[in-house]
Amino acid sequence: MGPDRAGRPVAPPNPAKILVYGFASVIAVGTLLLMLPVATAAGRQTDLLTAFFTSTSAVCVTGLIVVDTGQHWSAFGQGVILGLIQVGGLGIMSMSTVIALILGRKVTLRERLLIRESTGQLTMEGMVRLVRLVIITTLLFEVSGAVLLTARWAQDYSLAEATWLGIFHSVSAFNNAGFSLFSESLKHYAEDPTVNIVVITLLLAGGVGFAVLAEIYRWMFRAERRFSLHAKIVLSVSGALLLIGAILIFFMELTNPDTLGGLSGPGKMLASIFTSATPRTAGFNTIPTGSLRHNTLFFIVLFMFIGGSSGSTAGGIKTTTFFSIAAAVRSTIRNREDAEMFRRRLASDIVYQALSIVVLAALVVFLVTLILLITERADLVDCLFEAMSAFGTVGLSMGLTPDLSRIGRVVVIFTMFTGRLGPLTLALALGQDSKRRGNYRHPREDIMIG
Repeated sequence: MGPDRAGRPVAPPNPAKILVYGFASVIAVGTLLLMLPVATAAGRQTDLLTAFFTSTSAVCVTGLIVVDTGQHWSAFGQGVILGLIQVGGLGIMSMSTVIALILGRKVTLRERLLIRESTGQLTMEGMVRLVRLVIITTLLFEVSGAVLLTARWAQDYSLAEATWLGIFHSVSAFNNAGFSLFSESLKHYAEDPTVNIVVITLLLAGGVGFAVLAEIYRWMFRAERRFSLHAKIVLSVSGALLLIGAILIFFMELTNPDTLGGLSGPGKMLASIFTSATPRTAGFNTIPTGSLRHNTLFFIVLFMFIGGSSGSTAGGIKTTTFFSIAAAVRSTIRNREDAEMFRRRLASDIVYQALSIVVLAALVVFLVTLILLITERADLVDCLFEAMSAFGTVGLSMGLTPDLSRIGRVVVIFTMFTGRLGPLTLALALGQDSKRRGNYRHPREDIMIG
């Protein structure tokens, strides 16, 4: 950056810090709106912590709730939550860019830098074009999902109610938020093919990222047969996790009368696929999460930790991070110097960054679990599941969320915020704005490993 008017040098903006301030500001505005009397259903009241928790959960597209969304909030309150989900899912800078384009204002270099940071892109090339793609893709999926869900629910509700249900759940699903207007999420539709297929499609589309969706579009309609390394990793890991998870859940819960046991054959398959897809930060459920067996919960916790993909509406450490670490481990076992995948070599700084994210994420989940074990009357499984769900911005719960103490709620709020921004982004925002690098390197000395 150049000097200011007084001739003093101006430090370049810290994108991570600006993103933290942006999300925090939206959460604060959402909290104030949800505290308004008009936001609450007749006969109910909303305290500051409840509004703060709900606003954070919506902006961070998590879905953890301390009050029933469909019963506690009025139509205005539900609309505020839906708006917060949309802003949180698309990203602060994407929404700001849309407003700038509508007003005919030029997008500055600083804003392009922030868009790159918020969307996880590698370069600043085509940032405005990417935002246009994000908006068009979002509208396409959300409108299509809303129409299909409205048509299904119009069979059970009035057209006005079905329309609102369709819009709300479509936006919530595509943004991987997991908020539902039904008290028991989508349990009543465990065997409904329309609801299952539409919701699964929306949450998977939102979870792979807009850049990957663009490559899929070009592959389908423009005969571009080459995928980038990023898209290959995202699609292969996402597909593998979905398939492996569905198979494991099917066989592990097949005889459980409280989950799959009471469903028909096709219903068991649908519920298994849905339960495999939703821990990737979606948060909906068609079978009771609290009734799942511990071995099933183990894999769900792992899926929540991995999450979705970079540049998407999903949370977790991301599929590319997971695959990068796996490739580095594989290369070490094979005594190769570089991490390799799909006949490509990863730069060492990418592997270091992936390792940093995994270590920081594990540390956050460990500390939050420990704090919840101290503050809450719950066992290890419940606390670990709650911590992982909050960090992965998933929204699934073993039933602990509504009973959290005030300290527990604050801890979970911080965890959701950290999970949405990413632990590395938050660490960079809280750190110094600039790093001083000396023109030297320390002497090398080896240590024993393993």
